Amino acid sequence: MNKKLLALTLVLALALGVLAGCGGGGTSDEADPELTVGFIFIGPINDGGYTQAHYEGAVRMKEHFAGKVDFKYIENIDDGDIQASLTAGQNLLDQGCDVIVGASFGFMEALDTLANSGDYDDKYFLHFSGYLANDTNFDNFFGSIDEARYLAGIVAGSMTETNKLGYVGALPYTEVMIGINAYTLGAQSVNPDVEVNVVYIGSWGDPEKELAAAEQLLAEGCDIITQHSDSTGPQLAAQDAGAYAIGYNLANPAAPDAYLTAPIWHHDAYYIHAVENILNGTFAPESYYGTLATGYIALAPMSDLVPADVQELVAEKEAEMISGAFAPFSGYIENADGSVLCKEGQSLTRAEIWDIQQLIKGAK
Repeated sequence: MNKKLLALTLVLALALGVLAGCGGGGTSDEADPELTVGFIFIGPINDGGYTQAHYEGAVRMKEHFAGKVDFKYIENIDDGDIQASLTAGQNLLDQGCDVIVGASFGFMEALDTLANSGDYDDKYFLHFSGYLANDTNFDNFFGSIDEARYLAGIVAGSMTETNKLGYVGALPYTEVMIGINAYTLGAQSVNPDVEVNVVYIGSWGDPEKELAAAEQLLAEGCDIITQHSDSTGPQLAAQDAGAYAIGYNLANPAAPDAYLTAPIWHHDAYYIHAVENILNGTFAPESYYGTLATGYIALAPMSDLVPADVQELVAEKEAEMISGAFAPFSGYIENADGSVLCKEGQSLTRAEIWDIQQLIKGAK
């Protein structure tokens, strides 16, 4: 009998260990939440950038609902591996999650499969940066990060001494090119002679490749490095070279001697919005697109390295964007190949912005 009791105890302990192994936002002494949100993360929650920004948004979401909502997560899932993505989503559903968030572009197909399988019609699936959705329980969300990129460009264009800005890009994909172009436009608005040199690393995040790309750009004479990549490697490379850096995703001055500011995401703005609708029974897929005005995206507070007059100029342009008086992709804009992206007097629509297929004049 003792051996049987011991075996039963070990089985129960193992089962509890498996359930706890993927991470969660709650503690054992909390009351059962009304809703549990499960997150699939591409990187670690302490990466100092992309995934940490999503994780901190989840934490603020939980705090906002004060016990009514909890969250769980699985980190370090390759978003290029659809089977791994499906397994992660299924794991979270098996743990009792009511909502699944795919926090990277490559999780889209897995969430689409789960949402439309017929097995989870009473669950909700939310996907960051994708384009697939359905009419009931599957939505995508993103934001006009080009607004914050433009503002960051004003900072860089005002402070460069070489007129060469370095940009570490993930992949030559529309989302990345939109950011590069907006950054270039912001820099050109205060410095028509500026050029933006781009190095793509071939993935959303790879600290070693990001560092190497930044070092290449610095060797080319770029004196301010920015990025559309996940780690703090470009910041650190800039600091080591005595240059400036503009981060991304999170207000994280990992290299304080170089850090100027960063275009950032307040993901809790969307998470709270979506969860409130789910709790109220009013959720409907909407292809959410947050802005400076809604508080979903922002330019992080500028460091003391940014001169006061530059900070004032940025604040003025930010106010124009929030009021609707100005949009980054407006007025005459020429592509690098000489074709016209935007005509004088025109302002690109969201759809037209997301049809961008190349860099503009001044970026290469």
